[in-house]
Amino acid sequence: MLLPTFDYYEPSSLKEACEVMTELGSRARLLAGGTDLIVNMKKKIISPEHVVALGRLEALKKTDATNGTVKIGALMTAAEIAESAALGQQFSALRQAASSLGSPLIRNLATIAGNLVSARPAADLPPSLMAYGARLIIKKKDGERKILLEDFIKGPGDTELAPEEILAEIEIDRAPGYSGASYIKLGTRKALEISLVNVASFITLEAPDGVITSARIVMGAVGPTPLRAPSAEKILVGEKPSVRLFERAGRAAAEESRPIDDFRGSAQYRRDMVDVLTRRALAAALQEARRQ
Repeated sequence: MLLPTFDYYEPSSLKEACEVMTELGSRARLLAGGTDLIVNMKKKIISPEHVVALGRLEALKKTDATNGTVKIGALMTAAEIAESAALGQQFSALRQAASSLGSPLIRNLATIAGNLVSARPAADLPPSLMAYGARLIIKKKDGERKILLEDFIKGPGDTELAPEEILAEIEIDRAPGYSGASYIKLGTRKALEISLVNVASFITLEAPDGVITSARIVMGAVGPTPLRAPSAEKILVGEKPSVRLFERAGRAAAEESRPIDDFRGSAQYRRDMVDVLTRRALAAALQEARRQ
């Protein structure tokens, strides 16, 4: 399949890229890894007049850790995130999610920003990033803004990003001591798989054998966007971890999911798997929290 005709731009700085997007607006699409954009253009799903390639923006290909905050450049690939020493064990759930994305070839191309902006309900990176409370730094010609990731995705393929804006960085606070997280993905095969269900969890303990002081549970592929499970989180906070507690949280998370029936699986099956995966993700997060 041939690509449609378009004008190609390759800005050398973020400032120049923002200026180009201000001028072109909705007539242009940003190109990062291209694993979604190029495929959709070949399929004639979209036919932008202009393509703005960000590959020369070296500033967006770095991870910076200062003052208790980690900033991940928008052009960091899934492979780089999975292997990042800078992210280390503190962000193991994000590295797990990056490791499970597509195939090795796709992971070498797909960027963190592209995985977020595409806003696919079954995407791998949003749940783990939401579990860590990630914020997005969005740039445009006359300024920047920050937005929580959980407020950014509005629906399938739909985000808060305006046509003239560029997602530049993802910002995550380092977790306090005795914190742990986990990401688990369920599919029918081990590679090139779109999630039937995925779950990310994050907990912080008062002490290695103490009560849970904070918790986040995020479910993917069981709603139009990644979903928090607030009633399940409420069950956990203030309680000592136990198998029974995690079972209660799993059931509550399943009740908060909103899966649909499709050719890949029934809604009831997905709901049941939310229960199972939530319990497993919490157990893995607990192990990590006690090691910190």
